Amino acid sequence: MSEHTNNAVVLRYGDDEYTYPVIDSTVGDKGFDIGKLRANTGLVTLDSGYGNTAAYKSAITYLDGEQGILRYRGYPIEQLAERSSFLEVAYTLINGDLPKVDELADFKN
Repeated sequence: MSEHTNNAVVLRYGDDEYTYPVIDSTVGDKGFDIGKLRANTGLVTLDSGYGNTAAYKSAITYLDGEQGILRYRGYPIEQLAERSSFLEVAYTLINGDLPKVDELADFKN
């Protein structure tokens, strides 16, 4: 059983109580950090199909399978696939934004 507090989730197991911090995601739902769950309780989680498992924060990728959203560095995958070359996408993944003409030329070299 768990309950929500202001910025934490409290989990009760047996006679003990464990507090886990609520974390903001890059985009979308908040989550709570269970990184110490096993050390604290000896328990692990089961998430069939990984429907409730998040990758916390990522500056590179955002994925929402239910909404059909896949972004790299904030750019929709459709935009990158249709309008950008392989090298432009590689540059974007490494550097965080699409290259300007001179940046792409330097990158190619």
